Amino acid sequence: MNEAYFAANRASWDERVGVHLRDTTGVYPLDAFRKGADTLTPIERAELGDVSGKRILHMQCHFGIDTLSLARRGADVTGLDFSPKAIAAARAFSAELGIPARFVEANVYDAPATTGGGFDMVFTSWGTTIWLPDIDRWAAAVAGCLKPGGSLYLADGHPAMMMFTERDGRLELGWPWRNAKDDPSIEDDPQSYAGDGTPLANSRTYGWLHPFSAIIGALEANGLELEFLHEHEMVPWRPFPSMVREGEMFVQAPGQIRIPLAFSLLAVKR
Repeated sequence: MNEAYFAANRASWDERVGVHLRDTTGVYPLDAFRKGADTLTPIERAELGDVSGKRILHMQCHFGIDTLSLARRGADVTGLDFSPKAIAAARAFSAELGIPARFVEANVYDAPATTGGGFDMVFTSWGTTIWLPDIDRWAAAVAGCLKPGGSLYLADGHPAMMMFTERDGRLELGWPWRNAKDDPSIEDDPQSYAGDGTPLANSRTYGWLHPFSAIIGALEANGLELEFLHEHEMVPWRPFPSMVREGEMFVQAPGQIRIPLAFSLLAVKR
């Protein structure tokens, strides 16, 4: 059944590529990117350090602007995504801007075989593990792509935040704290999170929440040791309508009970 879930999600992401490339709401700042802007968030910029000369695999890269931002920082980068339309767009950006990068169309679980492995770092951020039913298999794929001493950098929405939805300005529980592989949560959003109003024909998607115990446990079981785990009260998109922009990020509105919005971690392969 996982293949059916992946097929539905892939169809939705293929359709979203065209919406996101139009960039009518500024969620993807493509004009600024073309002029040299770095699309990494303040969290990533503060934690990644110098990546010059490193071989980096960007898993679930969408159409590659973060991948190419890493390349602009001097990294030798490969981007991987399961959407053929996203990979085609990423390759077009690479050619248009003259930024060398390799892009591979593949399921993230197949990354070791399709990329050849041996990377200094696997980088993945913002809306990643929620699309994966088997977190143990994901961690095995990450480990299979890294050379000994290589590291995983992951930044994403906090598992606690992902459980909530907002109704009439109040946060309430909307998702379970974890999903079984064969029991995903179902979303049927009429438009992309970019919010430009374009209706989606492939609106139904399937997602899986994974708590820290599952994510970190899977990494440790596959030979990766946690170097740090940070929690943040900011996130680069607006998960709740009442959230307000603060610089490049979004934070909760004044007066709301604070919850963690994002996390980041670094884990090193023994």
